[in-house]
Amino acid sequence: MKNLSVRVRRIIIVGGVLALGVIFGTFAINTTSAKTNQKPTPVTIYPKNENGETYGSALYARTVEDRPELIEATGEGGVRGYIRKKDLEVELPKTPEEALAFNKKRQAEGPRQIPLYDVDGKTVIGVFKSS
Repeated sequence: MKNLSVRVRRIIIVGGVLALGVIFGTFAINTTSAKTNQKPTPVTIYPKNENGETYGSALYARTVEDRPELIEATGEGGVRGYIRKKDLEVELPKTPEEALAFNKKRQAEGPRQIPLYDVDGKTVIGVFKSS
């Protein structure tokens, strides 16, 4: 009889521990999934130059729109500076025919030469070539 009551107590204790594990595990999963359903954290805050333009690396930008106005780049001859985000923008083709014509034109023109600026965004210090 005594052995039976010891077994019952063990079963009750083990069952209670398992039940607590399930309850806390469910809580942890719900908390984690609630965090992952939140909106993404704000984009990197870039410093601003004396003209109020943001500058820095585009490496951490989550979207094209999140990139700074002046993007770090290495130009011809290894000159390090910044290119304007707007200088990288091109109107993309809408049809396969436009895409073929676009590619043909780009190949004929060769790499685009984009001004490379100092951090002030005004002083041109070199050239960045973009294909």
